[in-house]
Order: sequence, then C-alpha cells, then structure tokens
Amino acid sequence: MIQTDILIIGAGPTGLFAVFEAGLLKLKCHLIDSLAQPGGQLTEIYPKKPIYDIPGYPTVDAGELVNNLMEQIAPFKPGFTLGERAETIERDTDGNFIVTTNKGTSHKAPVVAIAGGLGSFEPRKPPIPNIADYEDNGVYYMIKDPEQFRGQKVVVAGGGDSALDWTIILAEIAEQVTLVHRREGFRGALDSVSKVKALSESGQIKLITSAQVVGLVGEQQLEKVVINQKTEGAIHLETDSFIPLFGLLPKLGPIGDWGLEIENNAIRVNTFDYSTNIEGIFAIGDINTYPGKLKLILCGFHEATLMCQSAYKIIHPDKKLSFKYTTVTGIDGL
Repeated sequence: MIQTDILIIGAGPTGLFAVFEAGLLKLKCHLIDSLAQPGGQLTEIYPKKPIYDIPGYPTVDAGELVNNLMEQIAPFKPGFTLGERAETIERDTDGNFIVTTNKGTSHKAPVVAIAGGLGSFEPRKPPIPNIADYEDNGVYYMIKDPEQFRGQKVVVAGGGDSALDWTIILAEIAEQVTLVHRREGFRGALDSVSKVKALSESGQIKLITSAQVVGLVGEQQLEKVVINQKTEGAIHLETDSFIPLFGLLPKLGPIGDWGLEIENNAIRVNTFDYSTNIEGIFAIGDINTYPGKLKLILCGFHEATLMCQSAYKIIHPDKKLSFKYTTVTGIDGL
C-alpha cells in the first residue's frame, strides 16, 4: 500500500502545483491519474496550444508549462500512479482515507485533494449524421499539434475560447481557415474576439456567422463541408479538415459516488480552503464549484495554495504552521 501525506486525484496543472505548495510545508504528495503521463488536458488534448494568462509568462505552450511544473516539484519527489483511475474510497479506524484504483492499487493518506479537472471527459459532437465516418479522416475534435494542418484548408466550428484561439493560431499555419459560428456574438475572451474579427477584415480568415455545419462530403477522406447559413442557404465548402470545438462533456466517474456534495457535475466546496462536505477531502481546480467560480489555471493554483494550509493542520494538528517566503529562505531552506 502506498502511503503519503496528501493524496492528489489528478495530475493536471492544479494537482502538480499543489505538490509544490505542499512541499514548502514539508508535506509529501502522491498523485493518481487515469492518463499515462502527467499534465492532464494540457498534455493530452493541446500540448502545443499557447496559454496567455499565466503570471510572468506573456505566452507559454501548454506542454512547456507542464514541463516547468514538473521541474518545479522535482525537489519534493512526489509519487505517481499513472494510467489508473481512482475508483473507491473508504476510511480506516485511524481516520485515514484508503483510495483504490481500478487496477487494485491502494493508497493511504489523511488528506485527499481531488484535482481531476473536468473529471473524465469526451468531446461534444455536433449532430451531423455521418460525422463518425470521418473521425480521424478529416474530422478532429481536438488539436495536439497544429503543424498537422499546415498548408490545409481548415474549417473550425464553435464560438468559445478554444475555437477562437485555434482559429488565430491556424491562421498562421493553414492555407485557408474558415470559422463557422451559429450566432453573431462569441462567448470567448474579448481580446480573442477582436483578433478573429481583425483577421476576417484583413482577409486572413473567412468568418461565417449565423450558420452551422450540417453535412460532410467525401469518399473515404473528408472533401467538403455543407454549411447552412440563414441569409445564403446551403454553402458547399472544400476542406481538408473539419474541427468542431464545442467543449467537453465532463463526467465525474466513480468520484460522483463518494458521498460528496455535487452541483452541475462539479463538487461544491467552501472557499475558505476548498474543503468539501467530507472532512479531510478537498476539491481544487475545474472540478469544484462555488459562487463566482472561474475555470482558469491560475485560479486552481490559488485554490491549491489555500488547500495545503488547511491540509497541514489536519496532518499535524499539534504543530503550529509557520510559513516562510521562498524569496527569503529558498526551497532548500524550508
């Protein structure tokens, strides 16, 4: 059985940063993740996607951010159980949690921090009858490497941050980019909306609003998309790749059966320290919910920091917590 101070469910950016904050308090961490490598969605879905809202980094690729986090936590020697899903949880007679994975690996800790991002997830697929026929043959629900689309004619569908961000990135790579959105307005960041509109006005991309992709055409490989626009009717557009980016369908999976208070497929927490309704279990990052919640990586970092302060008091109830700034002592001095 693997024993640790804080057992972290999820090895995405929030879970990884929690290791650093715990390490500053001399707490050991072990992480469980169903993916085969650390990084969560950043590694699995868009490792090459630039991220713009990490303090101190005007821009940083998702994969690079994960590498930096791994380097940052290396001095604290965290353990990892990868490629396994946290399945069951129970409490022993000493009050510790026993978490067992789907492959039978058992873990013991006085504190559990759920940092599972969106939980298990699958892409939201548009209701196009034959879309499954072209999956990986012209239809892609996520972008791991934008270079895959160099020199191609690409159609992106969606109106959120992912659709806008990838449209901006692909405009520099693909031969032709068309963004299709069912409404005139967009849900994404205002800066991204402005950039997309500027690209459209300069002719670098084609923007089609009040429209939806309703059909796909091609023998074995995608050749055309059929776009239904309110003002012009059906448009047949030649394309090499169709990328519908409508977000992910989150599923809590087995964690949903752990007795936690759930609201809209997320775990309700107390914003004092992001504790759940079960003492000793915390939820940080995109998997939690509270009034004013923002699903941003930097918010997850903040939540992990406060969580570790309360975790210390659970693990060492008789000790006084004395936190020192790393700028004064350095990591080696803590």
